[in-house]
Amino acid sequence: MDNPNEDTQWNDILRSKGILPPKEPEVTEDDLAAMVDEAAAKVLRAADGRPLEDMSLGELDELEDEEEERILQEMREKRLAEMKAQAAASKFGHIINITAAEYTKEINQAGPGVWVVVFLYKNEVLVCRRLQQILKELAAKFPAVKFVQSVSTTCVPNYPDRNLPTVFVYHEDDMKMQFVGPSIFGGEAMTSDNVEWALAQLGVMTTDIEEDPRSRSVQDALAQLRVEESDPDSDID
Repeated sequence: MDNPNEDTQWNDILRSKGILPPKEPEVTEDDLAAMVDEAAAKVLRAADGRPLEDMSLGELDELEDEEEERILQEMREKRLAEMKAQAAASKFGHIINITAAEYTKEINQAGPGVWVVVFLYKNEVLVCRRLQQILKELAAKFPAVKFVQSVSTTCVPNYPDRNLPTVFVYHEDDMKMQFVGPSIFGGEAMTSDNVEWALAQLGVMTTDIEEDPRSRSVQDALAQLRVEESDPDSDID
């Protein structure tokens, strides 16, 4: 359909017949300036309600100072509220060591809206040390996320070493994911980007990484795992 405000001979004919409404007048820069001044005059008035044109130069200067102070005060209050909200959200920033007795308090009762990343490890397992260093980096990078860690058998008696490293992800007392073993993060070649990407896919944090940084073999293995989980009876080549 043609633009009814377009300047064409056909539109002019339609307007003359009453088929199209009259074209809206163009607004010039002078018109805009006048409208702004008019709006300001309606807002800015003396304490007794007098309009600007009835005020002296001294009163206008005083009103201008009051308006500037009001704007600055609003900006201060807004910034203070932002700082308080940021401080409240960014209350972690490092990995917290926990014991089995602290599990419920530190994880299940972490609080509303808090994501918790639980890391089970053993120092003698080399890949655990690699993942531990990465999680320390992510804890500092995303201080609103709570990262906790525990020696596996301290937190879960008889936990098998073959499952290490293990990462549990909780949100509001609900376990969202279990990462058992290092494969999902890229195995011994895991990187910080790999781990950040995997956690971000769950909503743990917002990442600037735009594409899955893990190797094609890891991505293919995860895709196959999702197929098997969705269809337990599917054939495996």
